[in-house]
Amino acid sequence: MKAIVIVVEKITSEAHIDIPEGLEESAIKQHIVDSYNSGQMLTEMNIYQVDFESISAKIISNQSNVELTVVNQIECNQEAV
Repeated sequence: MKAIVIVVEKITSEAHIDIPEGLEESAIKQHIVDSYNSGQMLTEMNIYQVDFESISAKIISNQSNVELTVVNQIECNQEAV
């Protein structure tokens, strides 16, 4: 017997980045978006919190397929080390 397990998580990450002095609010927003899109920010990202939305499994056997929700709507907060 096998099972296909699906875990849905919401991950909150935090990065501390340098912003050039003297930028207007719209330019700061654009700088942050550009840093994220270019991949620069990825090296600075730390997982801050993980919320588990749900976990479900589809059990596969030779006779039939059975869908099973193992855990639903459980929240687990974890601070990054």
